[in-house]
Amino acid sequence: MIAVLGLVVGVVLGLVFQPDVPGSVEPYLPIAVVAALDAVFGALRAYLDGIFDDKVFVVSFLSNVVIAAGIVYLGDRLGVGGQLSTGVIVVLGIRIFTNVAAIRRHIFHA
Repeated sequence: MIAVLGLVVGVVLGLVFQPDVPGSVEPYLPIAVVAALDAVFGALRAYLDGIFDDKVFVVSFLSNVVIAAGIVYLGDRLGVGGQLSTGVIVVLGIRIFTNVAAIRRHIFHA
């Protein structure tokens, strides 16, 4: 539940302060957000399953963001940034929908 609260607080602070994103990191921001959402939904699933560990969440959150951004950066250096960005989004999207399906089954028993 702390993860969801942190997400809500982060979104509210972002809307209030409206930070500027430097142009050099703009291509990585959507990937980082999707990677972070993957970690948050994974944490919520773990919480509902009774196996949530805050250390695992923090490591998962940070490593997801760093690895996803690193893959996109490597793609940019190789000239295939768009394709690797799409690949990262697809993989993380599948993980997010898998976690959401498990959360739905846990909540609604269906």
